Amino acid sequence: MPLDASFVGRTWPARTYRVGAEKVREFARAVGATDAVHTDVEAARVAGHADVVAPPTFPVVFTWEATREVVDDPALGLDFTRVVHRDQSFELHRPVVAGDVLTTVVTVAEIKELAGNDVVTFRCDVTDPDGVAVLVSTATLVGRAGADA
Repeated sequence: MPLDASFVGRTWPARTYRVGAEKVREFARAVGATDAVHTDVEAARVAGHADVVAPPTFPVVFTWEATREVVDDPALGLDFTRVVHRDQSFELHRPVVAGDVLTTVVTVAEIKELAGNDVVTFRCDVTDPDGVAVLVSTATLVGRAGADA
């Protein structure tokens, strides 16, 4: 069953996330980010930041939660048991640091069919409490066609 193309351009209610220092440290260790600014507050402050700095891909921690709300919407028609993650990118306007309170708004940017597979691209616009852009995350998922496709 093809995805519901009427989802393109839709947005979902904003979700807010507070960036925790320990979450940043855990993520840095998990991805092998060894720069001390990711784990040591003093090193981060010497580098000009208020607190530990998240690795550039850290926003997946909270943007995926926001995106998953859309992915799990049965009206979209995406069978998550057949999904592979095709692409992910982050356009950072400034570093994400512990203590940030960030708001994510998800938009379905594109839906298309490719060789019988469903391809859906999500855009997450992340802002600070003043509404200033912090980053844009873009992720593309592929819902593989079944054997009967």
